[in-house]
Amino acid sequence: MNLKIFITLLLVIFLLSSCCNIEPDSKTPSPPSPVFLKMHFIDVGQGDSILVETPGGKNMLIDAGDNSEGERVVSYIEKEGIKRLDVIVATHPDSDHIGGMDNVVESFDVGKIYMPDKTKTTKTFKDVLVSIRDKGLKITKARAGVNIDLDPSINVEILSPNSAEYEETNNYSIVIKLVYDNTSFLLPGDAEGFSEKEMIKKGYDLKSDVLKLGHHGSHSSTTPDFLEKVSPKYAIICAGKGNKFGHPHKETLKKLKKAGIQLYRTDKNGTIIAISDGKRIEFNLEREDN
Repeated sequence: MNLKIFITLLLVIFLLSSCCNIEPDSKTPSPPSPVFLKMHFIDVGQGDSILVETPGGKNMLIDAGDNSEGERVVSYIEKEGIKRLDVIVATHPDSDHIGGMDNVVESFDVGKIYMPDKTKTTKTFKDVLVSIRDKGLKITKARAGVNIDLDPSINVEILSPNSAEYEETNNYSIVIKLVYDNTSFLLPGDAEGFSEKEMIKKGYDLKSDVLKLGHHGSHSSTTPDFLEKVSPKYAIICAGKGNKFGHPHKETLKKLKKAGIQLYRTDKNGTIIAISDGKRIEFNLEREDN
């Protein structure tokens, strides 16, 4: 056998053996891609609207801003590719929280709606009730200690209201604590000092990584004892730029600064998106402080 034929045979054998011995990589498989909880604190001016997208693909909307913000909230949700809101929470019947809710109810497939046992005679409140009725939906009255069935991967608990009646409408606010693995968010609507004291007295676990300040950063909320119990790393204030109420109040800002809490504000940062992988929370801002 001449040398050229011998080399050719060796090459053929090598190529055949290479093809036959291709095996899957036996190394440790790559970890699964992380799944995220996304909390959108939508800039609706002087009001609240929070969109929650869960790791399991469920969606919850907490409040919908004032009457003039309804279309903006609907547009924002649509841009996220969302067609169904599994849960809607109207924290209390003030217009800066439920004003845009009729637009939302009319625009999406809706699962369950939670509201406190508090009514108002305003046209805004009536419009919301009409939209719910016309959609054939029922209202679930919120009460403390109830868990909202949204997504098995997260825990959503109502911590307030704890009383049947309050002097101030704000204290009827539905307060929600949301936990995803090792990260947590406390969302108190417009709950004020009286409601905060009730939650402390009840012994609820208020400790949370992120606190959305009650009542737009007003001095009537975020009492020192409450802030100490929550002990957040981050705080978010939803307020309108140059609003007539002076929100957030200087007293509140001083408390946050003294405690070393990182603050984000919709009046300065626009829409704020908090993204959690269950271990860490990152923030995407529409704009930096100016």
